[in-house]
Amino acid sequence: MQFFVDTADVSEIEALAESGMLDGVTTNPSLIMKAGRPMAEVIAEIAKIVDGPVSAEVTATEKDQMIAEGRKLAAIAPNIAVKLPLTWDGLKACRALTGDGFMVNVTLCFSAAQALLAAKAGATFISPFIGRLDDMGLDGMKLIEDIRTIYDNYDDLQTEILAASIRTTNHVQLAAMAGADVATLPPAVLKKLVEHPLTDKGLEQFLADWEKTGQSIL
Repeated sequence: MQFFVDTADVSEIEALAESGMLDGVTTNPSLIMKAGRPMAEVIAEIAKIVDGPVSAEVTATEKDQMIAEGRKLAAIAPNIAVKLPLTWDGLKACRALTGDGFMVNVTLCFSAAQALLAAKAGATFISPFIGRLDDMGLDGMKLIEDIRTIYDNYDDLQTEILAASIRTTNHVQLAAMAGADVATLPPAVLKKLVEHPLTDKGLEQFLADWEKTGQSIL
């Protein structure tokens, strides 16, 4: 599974990139707003930090304008994935932009039928929102499983499942088990993946025993 981080905070991205665990970045208008800087400037910086896909979202809702904005965003760097909403206009724009050779991330997916449409439109990534479905009392992880089943039924569908709206480390584990290709998660959740109380306890014991030997490796 690839790990993308869902943020426009350049300092956070730089720190996580050093771990070697970061495969890409996703942004949206809300995250750009939090960054408090011009969108093109932020996206360009992020694209230099990570080699993998960097999703940058259009703000238009009409097909031709989406295509124009998408082409402008894609021109920022070769690793930009244009992010489009899962609407009819978004699907039409997806077909046009992938036809131009650009990566496209179709976002705001809440059903397997929507994911099938996005794949037929040529989407590079489909972003089903796990957490938002859970918030409604539905099973967000079942959506990942259903999309995986559908995509695996047809060899011509090459769209990757990008599990989004991830809230917990358990979401990440379950999404991996369900067959998601990518998980995009907040920096805090990515950092927590390494944590376990027994790891901390074991390390504490090892270090205490080592100190008793009076030795030094260096």
